Amino acid sequence: MKRSVISAIYLAAKSSAFALAVGCAGSSAFAQTDARAEADAKARAIVSQLTVDEKVAQLLNVAPAIPRLNIPAYNWWTESLHGAMGSVPTTNFPEPIGLAATFDAPLVKQVASVISVEVRGLHTLGRQTGHLGRIGTGLDTWSPNINIFRDPRWGRGQETYGEDPYLTAQIGVAFVNGIQGSNPDLPDVVATPKHFAVHSGPEPSRHVDNIYPTPHDLEDTYLPAFRAAIVDAKAGSIMCAYNRVYGQSACGSQVLLRDYLRGAWGFNGYVVSDCDSVVDIYEHHKYAPDAATGVAVALTHGVDNECNNATLGGRTDLGNRYKDSLARGFIRESDIDTALVRLFSARLRNGDLPGLSARKPDATPVAAIDTPEHRELALTAAEKSMVLLKNDGILPLKPGTKIALVGPLADATRVLRGNYSSPRSAPPISVADGLHAAMPDAKVTLVPFTPSITDGDPVPGTALLTPEGRPGVRAQYYSALDKAGAAPDAERRYPATPALTRTETSIVSRASEFRQVANDYKVVWTGSLVAPETGLYRMALTGVKGSLTLGGKTIVEAKDYSRWAEPLKLVDVPLRKGDRIAINLQNESGVAPAPQIFWKRVSQDLDADLRRGTADADVVVAVVGLTSDLEGEEMPVKIEGFEGGDKTSLDLPADQRALLEKAKALGKPLIVVAMNGSAIDLSWAKDNAAAILEAWYPGQSGGRAVGNILSGATNPAGRLPVTFYKSVEDLPPFTDYSMAGRTYRYFEKTPVYAFGHGLSYTRFDYGDFAVEPVNGAAENGLSVRVTVKNAGARAGDEVAQLYITPPAFKGAPRTALRGFQRVSLKPGEQRTLRFDLSPRDLSFVTEEGDRQLIPGQYRVTVGSGQPASGATGVDGGYAIQKVVALPK
Repeated sequence: MKRSVISAIYLAAKSSAFALAVGCAGSSAFAQTDARAEADAKARAIVSQLTVDEKVAQLLNVAPAIPRLNIPAYNWWTESLHGAMGSVPTTNFPEPIGLAATFDAPLVKQVASVISVEVRGLHTLGRQTGHLGRIGTGLDTWSPNINIFRDPRWGRGQETYGEDPYLTAQIGVAFVNGIQGSNPDLPDVVATPKHFAVHSGPEPSRHVDNIYPTPHDLEDTYLPAFRAAIVDAKAGSIMCAYNRVYGQSACGSQVLLRDYLRGAWGFNGYVVSDCDSVVDIYEHHKYAPDAATGVAVALTHGVDNECNNATLGGRTDLGNRYKDSLARGFIRESDIDTALVRLFSARLRNGDLPGLSARKPDATPVAAIDTPEHRELALTAAEKSMVLLKNDGILPLKPGTKIALVGPLADATRVLRGNYSSPRSAPPISVADGLHAAMPDAKVTLVPFTPSITDGDPVPGTALLTPEGRPGVRAQYYSALDKAGAAPDAERRYPATPALTRTETSIVSRASEFRQVANDYKVVWTGSLVAPETGLYRMALTGVKGSLTLGGKTIVEAKDYSRWAEPLKLVDVPLRKGDRIAINLQNESGVAPAPQIFWKRVSQDLDADLRRGTADADVVVAVVGLTSDLEGEEMPVKIEGFEGGDKTSLDLPADQRALLEKAKALGKPLIVVAMNGSAIDLSWAKDNAAAILEAWYPGQSGGRAVGNILSGATNPAGRLPVTFYKSVEDLPPFTDYSMAGRTYRYFEKTPVYAFGHGLSYTRFDYGDFAVEPVNGAAENGLSVRVTVKNAGARAGDEVAQLYITPPAFKGAPRTALRGFQRVSLKPGEQRTLRFDLSPRDLSFVTEEGDRQLIPGQYRVTVGSGQPASGATGVDGGYAIQKVVALPK
């Protein structure tokens, strides 16, 4: 296509986009309020005073200060997927897939409220230190991730709330409400659901993929959670995705950004791009011929704020692409103004900028971060997230049980955090430490595992000494003499004298906590690492340059900074107890990986260690699984079973499968604890283990939660938010976005463990079931009542799940979750639960993509799991008499 033709298309698109944005200001979904109207008016007044150069700079995620207007710097890049990510220790909750497994929306709202407090505390710290403009200091957050986990191979599925649109929508709404607070027009923190939309891998091709979902799948699967987050929870922002949809970049999509978002849903917040997804428009999708036309596509379709990875290196000239586009007539200055009014309005309404009569400046203290109450909630969330998949009666373990603890993750800590989590959170509790704490009378013998792809935990501060021999490590902070971006290809210069010298408790940069350290800096650590016991260690460095030396000999060295998500380069080092390893490391601002020394003590003879460690054991507890260094976002990983962040198999790593078989052959009861962010093949464990506990990536308190459940101090009640399949051979190709043959709604084969499955140490009965149409007609909605009774001998939680099984029609699911409630009951206690189902809850989607109440006979089931799965429950019927069309 000739450039002149492309330009004409973009000019036409730009005019209609601006008109649409203005026309939607008073939509029903986002009714105008006095606070919003005042914020918009003040934002327009700010924008009217800006020069073009100032305007284009504000379109990027790093918005520079405007001193003449007393506007401080602001960085829109803030992450808090399951805990705030910032420069001080924050609370790390279970990975979102684990939060979904709680089937507890009120709990998730409480978790999000705590995260919101900690995000605000980080903002306060940024103001106190003058480091506003750095990642993690803004009063918005790029969470939650509400993409549908349609295929277990997707590495980022762990960030989501599972495979079901209804569950995802309800948990997503709870998270948004917790983040933003009670008034979305005056949000505590602006929530940003992502990635809009039809986005769920593969990771290696996400920058070039062009996805054509069927009209049915788009409306039935990929959009409901986003609609709920925008229309019901009134999220103030949304993030567009990398891939194309129907040929157009998601960040330049007529269907997504205009027809649905600002049209049908009446969204009047701001749109942020995923990082470099605007760049993808012209560099990878080739949808635009150059940068100027590429940014025009995004801006005229409604993208207000561009995240660009070049800002990590200090680039400050990225606004020139918008100036070029303006000069060439692809955009108008009014298009830029529309975006900036939305952005400045958000900063006024969340309290970052003063002047709004209904909004007091945020004053959340830094001390509100990582409080004892927040840590206790992290433990509660971890306990509620865990799913007891199988129990032959071995659990809970009796006091005094002799336990052999085996597996690569038995004493691991890095695995607990999952991805998108701060390396600076409360000290993580491994399963080994958690079992010791939960069962002080038990004998727990830890058996080290052989070298494995899951190896590598941060060296604890207890193993570090300063050059003077005191606990900790010396950290010297140097402020750069050159500003980032001034000479991007040149090395920064630093003075000979540090701006600050401190003793830190670990290899961590705390530069952001101190005003005297500049935004651009270097930190140098010196001291020593002391081996706690004799053995073979695997060691690695990340995010640093420098070396570790023993007796004057270099044993680990990093000549260059590691890349984002680069696999650890582990080196085998034999150490004797008390060996002192000299530390000489440095890190600079702008380096993506956090600085760290990793290690893991491993077995040199697993068979012998296994025999010794299990000789007098009553049970063997094997802690196996994956890590977020194997499955995650677009990672340079390519090994057996994993590629680019995704999985290519559902199998556990081969060495773990061999370990389980060896442990089973010992003749002792085998308890399997799985840590993973996605469905794995547990068919062997289902046939051979006495019990299986799915623990996910459970957050900082995960090990204690495992210990509490195995010991019986906590009664498990989590449910699977995804289907556990046996093999990828049972699934359509990963690249196929059709929902046919995948997830519990459309999977026709027998899974290893079904969506919604989960056991308890007690049992529950259901009765007194009633289904009542509202005002005499199901077209108006349903009221469903059921009584749940704890018929067992101990207190516990039950997750009552409501499913609707529709009549046969093209595109009909097998069954569909349309309600859930988690309740706590004492032995013998019963409670009547009520589910009020709206017409939308009762609707389904036709093959043509129309959401309707479809005439026919329906079954509604309420119980411990899916209908026809063997789960306890009751069911009844209702009928829809006439077609009722529902809005998009």
